[in-house]
Amino acid sequence: MNIPLNASQLDNSGRRVVVDPVTRIEGHMRCEVNVDDQGIIRNAVSTGTMWRGLEVILKGRDPRDAWAFVERICGVCTGTHALTSCRAVEDALGIQIPLNAHLIRHLMDKTLQVHDHIVHFYHLHALDWVNPVNALKADPKATSELQKMVSPAHPMSSPGYFRDVQNRLKKFVESGQLGLFANGYWDNPAYKLPPEADLMAVAHYLEALDLQKEIVKIHTIFGGKNPHPNYLVGGVACAINLDDVGAAGAPVNMTSLNFVLQRIREAQEFTKNVYLPDVLAIAGLYKDWLYGGGLASQNLLSYGTYTQVPYDKSTDLLPAGAIVNGNWDEVLPVDVRDPEQIQEYVDHSWYRYADGIKGLHPWDGDTNPSFELGPKTKGTKTDIKELDEGHKYSWIKAPRWRGHAMEVGPLARYIIAYASGKEYVQEQVNRSLSAFNQNTGLDLGIKQFLPSTLGRTLARALECELCVDTMLDDWNALIANIKAGDRATANVEKWDPSTWPKEAKGVGTNEAPRGALGHWIRIKDGKIENYQAIVPTTWNGSPRDADGNIGAFEASLLNTPMERPEEPVEILRTLHSFDPCLACSTHVMSPDGQEMTRVKIR
Repeated sequence: MNIPLNASQLDNSGRRVVVDPVTRIEGHMRCEVNVDDQGIIRNAVSTGTMWRGLEVILKGRDPRDAWAFVERICGVCTGTHALTSCRAVEDALGIQIPLNAHLIRHLMDKTLQVHDHIVHFYHLHALDWVNPVNALKADPKATSELQKMVSPAHPMSSPGYFRDVQNRLKKFVESGQLGLFANGYWDNPAYKLPPEADLMAVAHYLEALDLQKEIVKIHTIFGGKNPHPNYLVGGVACAINLDDVGAAGAPVNMTSLNFVLQRIREAQEFTKNVYLPDVLAIAGLYKDWLYGGGLASQNLLSYGTYTQVPYDKSTDLLPAGAIVNGNWDEVLPVDVRDPEQIQEYVDHSWYRYADGIKGLHPWDGDTNPSFELGPKTKGTKTDIKELDEGHKYSWIKAPRWRGHAMEVGPLARYIIAYASGKEYVQEQVNRSLSAFNQNTGLDLGIKQFLPSTLGRTLARALECELCVDTMLDDWNALIANIKAGDRATANVEKWDPSTWPKEAKGVGTNEAPRGALGHWIRIKDGKIENYQAIVPTTWNGSPRDADGNIGAFEASLLNTPMERPEEPVEILRTLHSFDPCLACSTHVMSPDGQEMTRVKIR
């Protein structure tokens, strides 16, 4: 499908449909599209609608504390910002962490990925495909038969079980307390599932609620709490003592490590027996809905993740790389330190650079807010009806890799890993595509299926499977290293600022649940001189640049047909597949910058 990727190719003459706010995401997002007479989207405008100024807040602070500030960028992806920040400071100061810390960080990071992917699908994205009201029409016996066909190994599959779920749902509906389900477009023909599939999915929605509160307990073992577990520059904030009996607040011991192992096995069972089968089943029932690819077939970026040998990026299970112009046969190397590779632009963002400056590498980044509406904007500053996308229209900057707008995220990671010859990923993708084709009678290839909303959703489930499988490897490696006598969890040789150089700069990267995450820091005289973060939704949700190149959100919506434009199920379906985090991408101060309050800790 030919997707226009430049603003000059878009048609904004049709009916304007505004979705504000886009819900079931983290943060505040606005989306406007132009729809032609056939109900097809011909123009899309994606907007981040808040600014928080974390880059300003961090200036002059101790770099060892940065992780605790930036971790609060998001309440959903929690520890990934803390981890990335620690890596940036460690890179600047030349600190290498012990093997135990590496393995524990992996366990914490993958816990976040598993939790985030499962919550995303069941609690944020599934309702774009699943109609819970329609589940009231289902036959519990037929639902049981469907469950056994989709996932024979899942133990909760009896007719009585599904009848109980249906009765619980009925009470919600009859009481008028649908809560999260209340404002759906449940009579929209965009919903295609039979009642039995809807009931099965609602049951799994409830099961996922129970699972997600258990898996995050791994963070409480190693990081003390969730959300926002504790991290430490130089390692992890927990000690190991296998002789400890396991009292509250005690160091990590065999009791807590076995508890972690049990949580991993539970997540592994759910992912393989529920999550993956559900995604494939829903994809099969929406087999004709191969929209939403946008940049996914053209421009993709990954920083690489899950490094097996510490500090050896060549051992990443999902490798770093970039694909541009649709050439999947060539994965290009990525260097986040190179100012020619990564730059941020603000031509259509509510920021300003000094005169003559077009793009800035994050080490030289500048975050100066400059809110102004274009002349063609309809409405006022406090009541915008339609934005002028030819002018500034978003609080999100526009990062570019060698001038290209890029898609990041699980789909980008998986396409790059597949193209790089990673056998585990190739086996996963080939197995899933084979099952999809067999269930639908289609004969789609990788490039036809993966760059789509369905493919983006599948990639998250596949990564969840990769994480739960390799968490067992990390756990076994941690146990073996501890048994060999290594109890170290932190390297504090350079903790004292007197050991630091007068000036230093560093970068930390990670692949967060939503995609490529980078933190860049400059340190001078022991304090933060400049701090910049480019988060996944900054890449995906970016506005246009000076050359008119559009971001991944905007590109993904183009050419999508809508059943009822006034009920934008299709817009939500594709945007939710990215799992936008606008809280991350728009970096509270008062309007004129004065101090609001001061807290003194004795």
